[in-house]
Amino acid sequence: MATPLAERLRPQRLEDYIGQQHLVGKDGVFRRFIEAGNVPSFILWGPPGVGKTTLARIVATELERPFFTLSAVTSGVKEVREVIESAKRQRFFDARTPLLFIDEIHRFNKSQQDSLLGAVEQGIVTLIGATTENPSFEVISPLLSRCQVYTLRPMTDEQLDELLQRALTTDKELQRRDIEVRERDALFRFSGGDARKLLNILDIITNASNDKIVIDNETVTDALQQNIALYDKNGEQHYDVISAFIKSVRGSDPNAAIYYLARMLAGGEEPRFIARRLVILASEDIGLANPNALLLANACFDTVHKIGMPEARITLAETTIYLATSPKSNSAYMAINEALAFVGKDTTNRPVPLHLRNAVTDLMSDAGYGKDYKYAHDFEGNFIEQEFLPESLAGKQFYHPNTGNATEQKIASRIAELWKGKYK
Repeated sequence: MATPLAERLRPQRLEDYIGQQHLVGKDGVFRRFIEAGNVPSFILWGPPGVGKTTLARIVATELERPFFTLSAVTSGVKEVREVIESAKRQRFFDARTPLLFIDEIHRFNKSQQDSLLGAVEQGIVTLIGATTENPSFEVISPLLSRCQVYTLRPMTDEQLDELLQRALTTDKELQRRDIEVRERDALFRFSGGDARKLLNILDIITNASNDKIVIDNETVTDALQQNIALYDKNGEQHYDVISAFIKSVRGSDPNAAIYYLARMLAGGEEPRFIARRLVILASEDIGLANPNALLLANACFDTVHKIGMPEARITLAETTIYLATSPKSNSAYMAINEALAFVGKDTTNRPVPLHLRNAVTDLMSDAGYGKDYKYAHDFEGNFIEQEFLPESLAGKQFYHPNTGNATEQKIASRIAELWKGKYK
C-alpha cells in the first residue's frame, strides 16, 4: 500500500514547517529551544492536523535527541514503564536527555499520568505531550506544573494553500499526475484548518481516477460524500453541529438534540467534549428549574471517563434527553454575570459589615468584629432578618428567580416571605 500523502510530505526541518509562526517564527520559542540546544518538558495543545506530532519530531531531530513515542490510545502503565527503562539505559551511554512523546496524552488516566511523574522530575526524560483537549482539565496538576503548554492554531486558508502548492509541486507521486486546481473553497472548507485532512482529501481525489484530475468545489464535494462525517469533525461543521446541539437542548427538543448527538459521535467527536457541554448546559440553561440535571450531567461526565465508547453513547443519549426535556432557567447564569459586571465596574471599596467579620483576635473583638451577628439556626425557621450586603448596597438584587417554572416559583415565594419585599 502506498504511503499516505500526509506522511510523504511530513516536514523534517523547522524551515519546512507551515503555520504556527507564533511558535516557530523568527522569534518563536521553538527557534530559541533549538538555538540554545535545550528544551523543557512541554504540552502541545491544539486541534488535529495542525502539526503537533511533526513539531515534536522536528525538535528531536534538530537537537539530535533520542526520541521515544507512545500513543495514549494503545499504551498503559506497563508500556510507560518499559519506555522509561529504555530511556534510562539510553542515558547511560548518552548524557543528552531523551524525549518521550505521548500522543493524545489526555486519554491517559490518573495512574498512567502518575507513572510519568518520577521520570520527568528526575530528568530521565523530557516529556512532550500532544492533546486536542484543554490540558487544565485533562492533565493532572503535578504533571501540568512541570510542563509548559503551547497552543497550536488551526491553519489559515493561506497556509492551506501553501501546503497544497507544496504537495502538487514537490510530491513525486502527484508530479506524475495531470492535476488542475480550479477552485479551492470546498477543499479548504472541508479541511477546516487541518493539514492532514487537506492532504487526505487530495489522496481520495487523486486515487479515484487515473485520468486528468480537475479539482473544483463539485469534485471535492462529490468525492467526500461517503466521508462527510470524518471531514466535519474539526472544521466549520464541528462548530455548527455543537451549536445546534446546545440550542436544541436549550430549546427543549429531544429529537433534534439526539440527531446532533449522533452526528457528532458518527464524526468521531471526543465523547468527553460532549459530556462537558452537557455539564455546562445543566448549570447554564436548566439550573434551579431542575437541580438534579447537574447531578445527572456530572454522573454522565464520570461515566464517559470510565467506560468510553461505544457504551458511552447510551449515557450521553440518556443525559441529552433528560436535559432537553427538563424545565429551563438561566437565573443562576444571569445572577453571576450581573454580579461580576457590577463588581468589575465598582470602584468603591465597600467594607464587609462588622457583624459578618470573624473576630479571630481580641483586638478585632474590641473593634466590634462579629458583634451583633445573629446565628440563623438559633431562630425559628432557621432565619432571622439581618443585613448581609455592604451597607451601601442594602437591597441590591442580583438573583431574579425565573417564576416560569415550579421550582423557582417556590424559591421566589420563600424569598418574598422571608425578606418581606426587600428583594423584589
